Amino acid sequence: MSELEQAINYAKVRNVKTFLTLNILIKNNEIKEALALASKAYELGIDALIVQDLGLAKILIDNFPDLPIHASTQMTVHNLDGVLALQNLGFKRVVLARELSIKEIEHICKNSNVEIEVFVHGALCISYSGRCLISSVIGGRSGNRGKCAQACRLPYKLLQDNKIIDNGYLLSARDICSLDYIKKLIEIGVDSFKIEGRMKSPEYVSIVTNTYRHYIDNATTNIDNQDIKNLAQTFNRGGFSHGHLSNEPSTKLVYPIKPNNAGIFIGTVSQFNHKKSYITTTPKEEISIGDTIIIGKDENKYTISEIVLNNKNLKSCINQKVEIGRIKGKINIGDSIYRIHSKNLSNIAQNSYSKEFIRVPINGEITIKKNSNIKVKISLVNNPNIYIYKETNITPEQAITTPITKERLIKQFYKTGNTPFEFSHLDIDMDNDIYISNISLINELRRNLLNDLENLIINNSKRKHKDIKLNNPKSANTINNNRISLLLNILNKNYDYTKLSNVDNIYIPFKYYLTKDYQEIIKTFKSTYIYFPSIIKDKYHNLITKNLDNILNLFNIDGFVISNLSDLQFTKKYNKKIVGNYTFNIYNNYTKSIFENLGINKITISPELNKSDLNTMTCNNSEFIVYGNLPVMVLNYCPLGKSNKCYNNCSKYCLKNFHFYLKDRMGLNFRIIPDNIETITTVYNSKITSISANDIPFKSYRIDILNENIGEINNIILNVKNGNKLTGNSYTNGNLNKNV
Repeated sequence: MSELEQAINYAKVRNVKTFLTLNILIKNNEIKEALALASKAYELGIDALIVQDLGLAKILIDNFPDLPIHASTQMTVHNLDGVLALQNLGFKRVVLARELSIKEIEHICKNSNVEIEVFVHGALCISYSGRCLISSVIGGRSGNRGKCAQACRLPYKLLQDNKIIDNGYLLSARDICSLDYIKKLIEIGVDSFKIEGRMKSPEYVSIVTNTYRHYIDNATTNIDNQDIKNLAQTFNRGGFSHGHLSNEPSTKLVYPIKPNNAGIFIGTVSQFNHKKSYITTTPKEEISIGDTIIIGKDENKYTISEIVLNNKNLKSCINQKVEIGRIKGKINIGDSIYRIHSKNLSNIAQNSYSKEFIRVPINGEITIKKNSNIKVKISLVNNPNIYIYKETNITPEQAITTPITKERLIKQFYKTGNTPFEFSHLDIDMDNDIYISNISLINELRRNLLNDLENLIINNSKRKHKDIKLNNPKSANTINNNRISLLLNILNKNYDYTKLSNVDNIYIPFKYYLTKDYQEIIKTFKSTYIYFPSIIKDKYHNLITKNLDNILNLFNIDGFVISNLSDLQFTKKYNKKIVGNYTFNIYNNYTKSIFENLGINKITISPELNKSDLNTMTCNNSEFIVYGNLPVMVLNYCPLGKSNKCYNNCSKYCLKNFHFYLKDRMGLNFRIIPDNIETITTVYNSKITSISANDIPFKSYRIDILNENIGEINNIILNVKNGNKLTGNSYTNGNLNKNV
């Protein structure tokens, strides 16, 4: 907490805002602690809080109306309806999902009043943030809790049934670089640009922020190639992509060769002397002593300590055939050489933060009269109401020989040194022939004034303590009683679904209502719900708008399963039952209560919670997934077509009768199902969750089906009804006994 206060104070004095990220999901037993942290940050003068958990956010909005609350990208806000929903709840800024194009961002900016923030540089998650559970499921390290183990950076094999059709780091997205888009993003109304910097070095922070500051201030599309090289030298994964900003398909989103820093290509090995341990190369980029390089497939990193040209040691070189010494390892002629650290660039970066560069402009007024105490006032240029006034004990005398001049006083006062202040204007009203016996008193006066001004700025930024009103959430009366909900992810035309038994609700994906091929199957079901897709952007939104009324007339629909807050905008008007999907990430009763107040009748509790956490949840109107292959990733990317959007000459494997899997290093197969309507790929867990209903206190249990036949489904339902679970190598109890 003392470090947090120090950081806030440091920034406040320099007129820089500080935001605190409270953007993880909060459990019931953590709410008070999270609020205590938020309250203390409020008192210390934090400028905004970035929040994912809607329950926590609403408590903060209600209790701290003068503190802006920002919606984290972890809330998966990917369309206008989602932005408007958060705007109505009192959020001041929304950090959009990183999967949006310029066109989509512009539409949101033009039709909302909330501040909009977008990611412009750094690591890109391959899955929609807030929809990735793979790290949680595999190792109990949840991305929703800030502990992602980055399973997307691991190698995979892509299987078509049992045939390997691709391999490598198939989910490892290139870092994004958006210098080309800065001017356009400014023009369409984006308020804030976000640079990913978690776990990055100070050098990275310096180079990247300075580069983007330049292009923001100049709003130019004339990109200097050296700036791109500097950004890539700082960190890149096989070069950069524009992420999803382009309105056209991107086939450069993923770099499958390696998942970490790729560096800058320098040249190739033309000779390798094993005995003397040096390589010969002709560098295409300038290299210097102290640079770090990697060579070919050799896993070693080498710091350049010798550059030799014709037996003469050089400090640097470019486009000259030289020998680089002290290289040992598995090196081959023809190997590529990459520089992963530039000593010169690092020095430039270090110089940018090794001393104080920020200067806050101030004005000064000095009154110096004979036989009267000196009076001084200094104030902030950008806020004259913040000022320090002092009548000193320094009394000037009549000069006998060498009077002090205005120029001398200005020179002394302008010596602001390592403080963050600099004088913009200094007005001196003084008598002639004035003498000050000890000029060091003027220096001491200046130091004291600046110190007092700094303390005044800090004190003015503090807020008074507020008591938080925390009302215990109340849940409505129980609607369900040990009911079974069945999600049929895939409808099979060859199955006789009339043989299903003991099912209370059937959830059927929206896409199956769009074709006549499945109409008769759907009509055989009772208590049917439309299961809307996890992501709804233009194509799905248009399909829903065009077809939903007709679907409701054609089928006996009891309700909807929605996956995002935005879906409420078009579902509430139909007066149907609404089920909130697990994608709402309900971790606590406060969040659950908010969604109930918004009109959601039944909430699917997060599958990330363990048994102890689940027993703290109110069971009324709650549902929990007790069986099925849990979706662990939702990608705005197709590993089959290797693109973030469908394109004309794609092979369209997704439309063929194959099963596709991602096989990991442990030999586990993760089923992937592409959806070519929005180019969304869902990755399912390799193991089937099976949990005993006796272990959790809910009144409704959900069963998710992928490939199981009717007999298997009925057996699963019977086991759930009897409180049993399925066991074996193919099954897992999920996070029931973990603590994420």
